[in-house]
Order: sequence, then C-alpha cells, then structure tokens
Amino acid sequence: MADIGIGIVGLGWVAGAHIKAFNEVTGAQVRAVCSRREHDPTALESQFGIPLKTYRDYSQMLADPDIDVVDVCTPHSQHTQQAIAAAQANKHLIIEKPVSIHYDDLNAVRHAIREAGVQAAVCFEIRYSAQFTMIRSILDHGLLGNIHYAEVDYYHGVGPWYPQFEWNIKKDMGASSMLTAGCHAVDALLFFMDGQVEEVTSYQTKSQSEMFASYEYPTTSINLLKFKDGCIGKVASVIDCLQPYYFHVHLVGSKGSLLDNRIYSSELQGTSKKWSTLETALVDSGDVDDHPYVPQFQAFVDSLHRNEPMPLTDFETAYDSHRVVFAADRSATEGRPVKMSELA
Repeated sequence: MADIGIGIVGLGWVAGAHIKAFNEVTGAQVRAVCSRREHDPTALESQFGIPLKTYRDYSQMLADPDIDVVDVCTPHSQHTQQAIAAAQANKHLIIEKPVSIHYDDLNAVRHAIREAGVQAAVCFEIRYSAQFTMIRSILDHGLLGNIHYAEVDYYHGVGPWYPQFEWNIKKDMGASSMLTAGCHAVDALLFFMDGQVEEVTSYQTKSQSEMFASYEYPTTSINLLKFKDGCIGKVASVIDCLQPYYFHVHLVGSKGSLLDNRIYSSELQGTSKKWSTLETALVDSGDVDDHPYVPQFQAFVDSLHRNEPMPLTDFETAYDSHRVVFAADRSATEGRPVKMSELA
C-alpha cells in the first residue's frame, strides 16, 4: 500500500515536531511544506532527514497530487480558512488546536469536512499519552466505579520565554486562555467523563505580574461543568502562572479516586489507606517535542488506510470539546451560566 503524502502549512516550532513524529510513522511521509518565508530545500532535508518540496503559495500545495493530507500548523487565527480550503481540495486534515477561535468558524470547518467527505484529526494528542491511556484503562476496568466529580486543570505559564508568546498575547490570535491552552484540559475531562455536558459556568481573571501584562485577554479561567446525568466537573486554564508545567487530574468515583498517577480503590485487595502510585510517564511538559504525536498520527494514518474515522481525536469528538470551550468563554463574557443547547 502506497504511503500517504503529507503537506504541512506553517513551518514553525509545532510543525517541526510534527515532521519528526511522521518520520516514525509507518504508511505516511511528509512530502511538502508551505510557509510565508523562503526555505532552502537542501537545508530542510539536512534538518529533518527527508526531502521536502517547498511552497509559499498555499493553493499550489493544495493542487499537488502527491499530497493526500494537509497538516495545519499555523497560528490559531489562520486555521479556519486553511482547513476549509484543504477540505474543498479533497485533502484529509490534521488540525492543530484550536480548530477555530470563533464558534461560527468551527461550524464552517465542520460543514466543509462533511461536504467533502474527508477525514480529519485534531491535535488533542494527549489522549494518546501513556498517562491518559492508563487512566482510561482504569476507568474501563471499573476500579473507580461511577465518576461523579472530576477536576482536570492546565497550569502552564506562557510568558515571554515561550515560542508562541509574541502572537499568543493578541486577542485576535490567542483568543482566550481556554482556546489557546485550556481546551486540552476540557478535552481530557470529556475523555474521562462519559456523560454529556448540559451547562457551563465560567469566571476569568488575570495575573498582576508585568510578565503577562501584554496579554489582551484574561489569562486564568475556571470553568464549572454540569452534566446531564447529574455529574459535575471543574476545569482550570492558567497560562499566567509562575511554576513548572502541571496537568492536574483528580477523579472521584463510587469505588475510589485517582489523583494524577496515584490511585485508591476499594476494588484493589491488600491496599493500605494510603495512595498507591502508578508507574507511568506523566504529562508534564509544554514542549511540543514531548507530545505523543507519534501514536496519534499512526492511528490517523491507519484509519485513512482503512477508510474510516480515527479513534479518540477524530473531528466530531474534538468538535464536542470545542463547543464546551466556546460555551465557557461565552459564560465568562456574559456573566451567566450557558446551556449547551444555546450553541445550536
């Protein structure tokens, strides 16, 4: 079976991590990159170890018959139009989060994908991490019983030291704490909670540190999620913290609780009254080189070869997570709880 050809639009920090990941994936090959800057193909081959065609005109890359999948790695504000154009060119899609920074644009991308009949993956790759794979297995084996409360919180200071800081601070590019970062935590909570969100209440604030003063939007967001089955959840997105990266997970169920990589369960015989530590690699870095793109991209490529939607991070699953994020931002802006039914 022929390799699937990948074309990447945007050639920054994230794109570099994607290329390195695809070099480890079976059944696909990155064949081209499109960037607003001029790039020397020889230098790129030396950097990434593979020959790459270079484009500055996105429409020309979309017309390339060697490209089957377009991987969107540009700043957030460009994702919508680039994703729609790729779908209309009958290219499958990988879209870095967020898919869009406006709810109407999210629906426009969804419509284009459905109209074209292409497949799409969204980079909520943390679902493929060792830690989250383990947690989902624990839940599936019933060790925590029925989860009635969950906290998933994202703490990652995105200050002047961070590669995307220069554009992330802008309202029309970073958009919100939840869209630029906290969407990972929302998606994770929905991965662990099986019910449907009914209502979201959100509050936002901002650090007084001069390091984060240039942000054009509130950089800390706390969000309360009410599920249709009566369960509740909490998501915090804090991109103005001065601390090591921390992805906090606390699940409370009818048979036990899980706290990051620790568990207490009435289903485990011989345990003490203390937490038991689970040996796994924690999600503990905001460096894209540490993200589990390889298993996510392999799952996507395998699904394309089978002509079926991929598991875990297909577009429709990611769409549901994005809707909750948009409901949260609307709640904070309007100062009231927002029902998911309002986002038709």
